[in-house]
Amino acid sequence: MEARAEPVSLTSLAVAGGCAAKYAAGRLEELLAGLVPADAENLLVGLDPADDAAVYKLDEERALVFTVDFFPPLVDDPADFGAIAATNALNDVYAMGGVPLVALSVAAFPEDLPVATLAAIIGGADEAVRSAGAILAGGHTIRDDEPKYGLAVVGTVSPDAVWQKSTARPGDALFLTKPLGTGLVLHGHKRGLVADEERDGAVSCMRTLNRAAADAARPFEPSAVTDVTGFGLLGHAHETASRSGVRIRIDAERLEALPGALEVARAGERTGGDRRNREFVGDRVSTAGVADELVALAFDPQTSGGLLVAVAAERAATLQAAFDGAGLHLTRIGTVEEGEGVVLT
Repeated sequence: MEARAEPVSLTSLAVAGGCAAKYAAGRLEELLAGLVPADAENLLVGLDPADDAAVYKLDEERALVFTVDFFPPLVDDPADFGAIAATNALNDVYAMGGVPLVALSVAAFPEDLPVATLAAIIGGADEAVRSAGAILAGGHTIRDDEPKYGLAVVGTVSPDAVWQKSTARPGDALFLTKPLGTGLVLHGHKRGLVADEERDGAVSCMRTLNRAAADAARPFEPSAVTDVTGFGLLGHAHETASRSGVRIRIDAERLEALPGALEVARAGERTGGDRRNREFVGDRVSTAGVADELVALAFDPQTSGGLLVAVAAERAATLQAAFDGAGLHLTRIGTVEEGEGVVLT
């Protein structure tokens, strides 16, 4: 009888996993500052300012949304890894108000990984792409000692309904469509601080597309939208505030955490991304008087996180009712004000 191969620990092959492996936000800003934005009339969203995806206008009714996202494994199960990586990339299209159409795999795999493991990664991704109503149509694979996987995705959006992170307005109410803490939970699971049940809850959250949340928010014409990923809630709130020319005030007590996340934070554990995210925002984010575990939750790098949505205050109650009626997660976490910076209070 043929011996079965032992399961591969994908995370043991990675230095950092998921969106925590992102290039440091501060260094990324410095890098992009040296690039000259393309002078193209139909490029609606590009590098000036940068957003979750690029948008190119085809005609008065259609624009294309382009994005690419990939990272090393953050979980050992190959199907979960593929699904999470794919969901994370697809969610960038939803963050722009678009709908995914077609995706291509971007993959780097060690040659000695079992073919069955690789097939499970791509199979998990294909399942996520199909759930988005899109097609996984091919891709590109190279050899690498550290496995990496993700997608390049093309979607469509109406040129008049593109969501950006740079258009929040004073008076807006601020909402978040997923709980926080994926980085803390996965880190804590490796340290034996949380059980498999909490880890599985984080995996389920990361495998959840933002499709339903985007569909529910679309009729309310949000002022600004971004998805919360590797730079953490405060990093992405800072991007929104600085590019919109406003101040964002977040109520720390309203932040919802995944089961196990706050316990890990209270134990003093932090991910590597936590430090880089704090360095990125510097003194432009105030957290004075807030409990350490809530500050850690707000800085925690998320993978495949929820949408951060700013809507006119008069629409806030009906937006919440629409999400509640559809059985979707939505938490009002703060407001947009005149001023600058981010205040966690």
